[in-house]
Amino acid sequence: MTASPEGARRRRRGAELEGALLDAAWDELVEAGYAKLTMESVAARAGTGIAVLYRRWANKDRLVLAALEHYRNGHPVDVPDTGSLRGDLLAALTGMGEARAGFFAIVAATAFSGLLAGTGLTPAQVREEILGDKRTARIRTIYERAHDRGEIDLAWLPPAVLAMPFDLVRHDLLMDFEPVRAGRIKSIVDDLFLPLVRRYGEDAAG
Repeated sequence: MTASPEGARRRRRGAELEGALLDAAWDELVEAGYAKLTMESVAARAGTGIAVLYRRWANKDRLVLAALEHYRNGHPVDVPDTGSLRGDLLAALTGMGEARAGFFAIVAATAFSGLLAGTGLTPAQVREEILGDKRTARIRTIYERAHDRGEIDLAWLPPAVLAMPFDLVRHDLLMDFEPVRAGRIKSIVDDLFLPLVRRYGEDAAG
């Protein structure tokens, strides 16, 4: 049997097909932007029919949210293990800033180009859909190591305090769309977070 003029294209199924569709949606989002992205344009880029998309996502907004989450999950930021809480935080926040600047620029452009209005979600809800539990689990790893080393006592530290360094870096990324400066990261860790952690430790000891 002879192959077709275009070659015998291997049929994609399951997770492979879904990944290809989400990759196509991400590429379309980056190149064309949210406003010009359509289910038809994504299907054409992925080399498939539009019905394949609608079987998985009800509309453009759900597809875009899935594409953002897919890209983030496919490009994880390393969780450092430097041997100290300060070193881990400096490395983690630096790596986050370098790896996520472009991603947050796309997220912000997408949100304010119509995604929020289209989904009816708040910015916090969009963040939760894209980041979800994976974000919390990765942050928790850093603090659990510090707890095991005796640097902090997690029983006394509120979740808001533990999230603060990462929330501040995300804020800077959303405001500036570029990697966070080293001096700013050092200030977040040394001037804000660590003194607050020490204060909670002193209160617990007292």
